[in-house]
Amino acid sequence: MAPKLSIVILTYNSANYIERLLKSIAKFNEGSDYEIIVVDNNSTDETVKLIQKAKVKIIENKENVGFAKGINIGAEEAKGEYLLFINPDMEWKNGSIEDLISLFEQDSKVGVIGGKILTKNGRAEKSAGRSLKTFEVFLTTLGLDEALGVRTSPNKRCEVDFVSGGFMAVRKDLFGKLGGFDENLFMYVEDMEFCYRAKKEGMKVIFEPSVKVIHAGHGSSSRSFAIKHIYKGLLYFHKKHGNAFSYSTVGLMLFSKALALVVLGKIINNKYLTDTYSKVIKT
Repeated sequence: MAPKLSIVILTYNSANYIERLLKSIAKFNEGSDYEIIVVDNNSTDETVKLIQKAKVKIIENKENVGFAKGINIGAEEAKGEYLLFINPDMEWKNGSIEDLISLFEQDSKVGVIGGKILTKNGRAEKSAGRSLKTFEVFLTTLGLDEALGVRTSPNKRCEVDFVSGGFMAVRKDLFGKLGGFDENLFMYVEDMEFCYRAKKEGMKVIFEPSVKVIHAGHGSSSRSFAIKHIYKGLLYFHKKHGNAFSYSTVGLMLFSKALALVVLGKIINNKYLTDTYSKVIKT
């Protein structure tokens, strides 16, 4: 008999985190009807051995195919009616799978659900919010995205434009209908882009703060890597879903910010700023 929900975890050199995550899932979801599928993106540490020891299903990719494609591979193997994507450097803190399933079953229009993501210090990460359209990108380039509610972490259940793919539940039939995450996005922005398409189909994206996880750390990417792929992702999003004006405007805003930070980096002799945003300009 197929499980009600399939948990899909994508790993890449996640040996420092994966055991903690798997133990926390078992602790908070005892008796729940679920399966776990781990997709490994060709880790070079002890990740695969630890997963094998835990006796959960593992799919071993021969190369690092990125987040979007890796999750899609796992979703294709999933047998559950619902999918839950959770990053390996998370730890379950509160609530359960049953809480997510009940929200889906109460309303057939609920297509995607995200939970509250906390830092190790208990601070809420801004893991939901508004789609990054032209004005929202403008606010983000000015560093005003959190202050003006572009990215949020609500304390009450509510409908949002997107939730983080680091802790995202979705109806499997919807995920399949939309073709999963867009694999043109290696990592970052794929969650917002998917939620955008789900809402265009008339489905709701819900943030449920009672279900919580702790984000232990950036398990598989550096900040400079993230910045580069976020910039690329935003340009791709506007090329796909925007128009000539939004695409060119967003490109100009991102380029201008990157150039300003390269200049600032040179003035204050900050190699990180200079190197990171020089790479962004070249993308």
